[in-house]
Amino acid sequence: MSQNKLKKKVEALTNVVRQLIKEIQTNASIAQGTLTALQIYVGEDEWGKIVEELKDREKRQVEQKEKKLEIPKEK
Repeated sequence: MSQNKLKKKVEALTNVVRQLIKEIQTNASIAQGTLTALQIYVGEDEWGKIVEELKDREKRQVEQKEKKLEIPKEK
């Protein structure tokens, strides 16, 4: 493959990666804005309850995964 073709392919891939990074940043910004709007809508106290519930759910999921990964001891 010639150097010119290789250079063009690298440039094309670079452009794709740059575009993907921009899209990820846009999605992160939208997600942050949505969370902020929800936080304002439900109020500080209710928001705290929601966050704690999500933390509890995450903890339970991690514990369940750990149980599934345990290897039973032979007797």
